Amino acid sequence: MEFLKIFFWISLFIIFYSYLGYGILLFLIIKIRRILGLSKNFEGNEDYEPEVTLFVSAFNEKDYLEQKVKNSKSLNYPQDKVTQIWVTDGSDDGTPELLKKFDGVEVHHKDERAGKIAAMNRGMAFVKTPIVIFSDANTDLGKDSIREIVSLFRNPKVGCVSGEKRIYSKDADSAAGAGEGMYWKYESQLKKWDAELYSVVGAAGELFAIRTELWQEVEKDTLLDDFMISLRVAMSGYTIQYNPEAYAIETASANVKEELKRKVRISAGGIQSVVRLRALLNFFKYGTLSFQYISHRVLRWTLTPLLLFLIIPINFVLAQNEGVLSFGLFSILFWGQVLFYTAALLGWFLENRQIRLKALFIPYYFFIMNLSVFLGFGRYIKGNQSVNWERAKRDVQTEAVA
Repeated sequence: MEFLKIFFWISLFIIFYSYLGYGILLFLIIKIRRILGLSKNFEGNEDYEPEVTLFVSAFNEKDYLEQKVKNSKSLNYPQDKVTQIWVTDGSDDGTPELLKKFDGVEVHHKDERAGKIAAMNRGMAFVKTPIVIFSDANTDLGKDSIREIVSLFRNPKVGCVSGEKRIYSKDADSAAGAGEGMYWKYESQLKKWDAELYSVVGAAGELFAIRTELWQEVEKDTLLDDFMISLRVAMSGYTIQYNPEAYAIETASANVKEELKRKVRISAGGIQSVVRLRALLNFFKYGTLSFQYISHRVLRWTLTPLLLFLIIPINFVLAQNEGVLSFGLFSILFWGQVLFYTAALLGWFLENRQIRLKALFIPYYFFIMNLSVFLGFGRYIKGNQSVNWERAKRDVQTEAVA
């Protein structure tokens, strides 16, 4: 019984640390560094305004093309310094033909569909500017996004800059939209603190940029191209910085089923990334970056979801030992878990009946996030996760932004 108690408390600590404790620790470290004057802003050359390439890999994105090109041309950056490159491998809905009708858009099409990363590897040969900015076809960029991204590259130690992902929201949000929106707000704050401490741990694929010279071809079966590309830049001795003023907006998944599909792919890619970036687990070589990587990513993709599952029966055994209906500590914690997962189940029940109670979206979305890790791990082990684009159905776009 003592072993179970020790295992339970260690597991509970790791779970707490993964989702909240690391954020609290970061906050305290940042506060202390600011008090001691250790947090310094790099000003650099204010006139730094290099040529950039907006790079979009697209598969059958006909419905988004006009809006995306229009949005890209409206950004607050000299248009003579912006090159638009679209790589449309495998598209057969008229995407490449329609793109060629727009002035100032460079299109590189190939009939064969080999997946996003193959398109990126091929398309990067056409990039001639010092900075390349990656973005998705179905996202709109904030008006000052390019300028905000470029401003951080004034620091020669910065090799990658991640923008912020924002989610369109509505008054009567779905669980997917509300949950995803709240999750990204929390993630955004963690990224700000990560960047201030040393480096962000991975960029958001919706909008990120790297120094073109730091590009490394990525394995063709890579699932999380943005994560692998950005972390390998960091492993080269540069930092990944974060600027929430550079942002990409997209609609939330249409429902939790579609969101689960997306997250299972991300989870499978997360496991793949942990395996391929295993050298980054070496504290002696990567120091602070390793600490951030393990705390912010590795635990969430590996150990924490497993412990969430294991502590339920262990907590029940410990609660039963002191009396399940007593007011003992283990009993209180057990019934707290029961209440949490009941709320998640109720959230699922109400969502399927189009009854939306936002108070239940957090436990529901949290459950979906961790369920996706188990499903993603299964896909990774079986090796049946396709590298081809598989777009989740999106919700109807509205004017408000989460």
